[in-house]
Amino acid sequence: MTDLTAQNPPDRPTGFACVQSYLPSLDNSPGVYRMLDAESRVLYVGKARSLKKRVANYASPGGHSPRIDRMIRETASMMFLTTRTETEALLLEQNLIKQLKPRYNVLLRDDKSFPHILVSKAHAFPQIKKHRGARKEKGGYYGPFAGAGAVNRTLNQLQRVFLLRNCPDATFESRTRPCLLYQIKRCSAPCVGKISEQDYAALVADAERFLQGRSTEMQAELAKQMEQASDALEFERAAALRDRIRALTQVQSSQGINPRGVNEADVIAVHLEGGQACVQVFFIRAHQNWGNQDFYPRVGAGIEEAEVLQAFLGQFYDTKPPPNLILLSHPIEDADLMTQALSDKIGRKVELAVPMRGEKAELVANAARNARESLGRRLSETVAQAKLLRGLAEAFDLDTPPQRVEVYDNSHIQGAHAVGAMIVAGPEGFLKSQYRKFNIRDDALTPGDDFGMMREMLTRRFQRLLKEDPDRETDAWPDLLLIDGGAGQVSAVAGIMAELGVTDIPMIGVAKGIDRDAGKEEFHRPGRRPFALRRNDPVLYFIQRLRDEAHRYAIGAHRQKRAKAVGATPLDDIPGVGATRKRALLTHFGSAKAVSRAGLSDLKAVEGISDSLAETIYGFFHERG
Repeated sequence: MTDLTAQNPPDRPTGFACVQSYLPSLDNSPGVYRMLDAESRVLYVGKARSLKKRVANYASPGGHSPRIDRMIRETASMMFLTTRTETEALLLEQNLIKQLKPRYNVLLRDDKSFPHILVSKAHAFPQIKKHRGARKEKGGYYGPFAGAGAVNRTLNQLQRVFLLRNCPDATFESRTRPCLLYQIKRCSAPCVGKISEQDYAALVADAERFLQGRSTEMQAELAKQMEQASDALEFERAAALRDRIRALTQVQSSQGINPRGVNEADVIAVHLEGGQACVQVFFIRAHQNWGNQDFYPRVGAGIEEAEVLQAFLGQFYDTKPPPNLILLSHPIEDADLMTQALSDKIGRKVELAVPMRGEKAELVANAARNARESLGRRLSETVAQAKLLRGLAEAFDLDTPPQRVEVYDNSHIQGAHAVGAMIVAGPEGFLKSQYRKFNIRDDALTPGDDFGMMREMLTRRFQRLLKEDPDRETDAWPDLLLIDGGAGQVSAVAGIMAELGVTDIPMIGVAKGIDRDAGKEEFHRPGRRPFALRRNDPVLYFIQRLRDEAHRYAIGAHRQKRAKAVGATPLDDIPGVGATRKRALLTHFGSAKAVSRAGLSDLKAVEGISDSLAETIYGFFHERG
């Protein structure tokens, strides 16, 4: 990869003339180009099979969409990187788009990970559970699923049919009698020996065959086993097999779209309207619909479906393995190049297709209909949200309707497990990917000191903003702060912001009225008298929703922190003692206190604890004592 960047001299022209000035220094190498404005902000990142030919397309007026024409006119300089192949250029282009977020590129804003089902193989009786993140645990991974709801539904179905355990290993080891799941026929109770290891392994194998899409042959085998059991007068076993067949049939009939001719595919359709785009993705795995998810990439006016889809594919599969088949609603410009890039990524052939007839075309049509309906709902909600933001600006004398409202709250119980929360709302509603929680770290705070907690939270938030974006070039800076509290809280926040040198962001304190009744809220602003809104004012309901969402998120974060603390033990602080060794120690001794009192020889006797680690554990508690 070669950098051909030439810094723009002060006298270099802008617009089309600027683009033309670079042509003599370019050749026909593949690579990536960047277009920058007069402030050196990246306007656009693109890739080219031939840099010279691609830049030449931009060099003369005419033949450009209004969006591209506007982009060229803003261009004050360009940067170039050559690559060995066009595939490398494609990958580099997508990485730079995600990193730089250029204004004129299509940008996938919510590129989250998707959950899988994990059949853990680290235990003699494998556990089946939901998994998200890196694949560090040994076992079989099946997915992706569109969301937690789709995973939970499938897990419930698998429990009904295959009776696999979902309890953690520590719970499994400590049980002395079957749990409720055994009583309601959702688990085979391997924890207390109700099933042999061999028979349980057979259930696990059947569950994995189901997740691989081999349910038809499995159903035929179960029917054959039931007939054999009946002929052998093993009526109890025959009845159990009959129940499994019945449950399996119910699962298959309840899954909605179940394509017979498509074993594994992502179905991706785009719909454009009103300068916005919705991309709908359906996950088809094992001939089953494992849910769908909609995305709203940032696009500009005048963009076409092919460009949106091409950008979406590159960014969506940047962190996710693609399936063997990707069905698209519209053809993309560089289909062969994208196919090569995705195939290289996973080491096997990936096919891109735009089906015109048959079952695959029906799948795409269904995704397109969902995209159209989802975007219609979003546009309606955006209109309503914009009206509320205008009302908010009028009610609180703001210069313009806020595009980013940050709401702060904290949660604790008598100062314990204190956590702060920030939620964000804008023209598109709640921006949940922007939510943040703050574990309160200052041990010097008086328990229950809400002012101190707010100080720490805002200081950390705005110190980071000042460090990462001091010139406020991104949309990460808020236009309005909402604080859960009255005059004292607002005064404290104003003082904190003044210390940080951020004094131009309006802030509003939301306090319950005299009767602490919803609908009688008082609003406080620095240096002004408090006031209230009419009880039936839509803006009042909007602020209540914002405050309640912040309260909900803060309480949820607090509960997570408290639950984690409940399961914590001094063993967590010992170097070399992870989850597996911690479990072995607790199983052997019964409690962390018993571990702390154990002798060195007793510690060495625990399975999985080496002599050196036993000495570390013994020394840890001896020094602490």
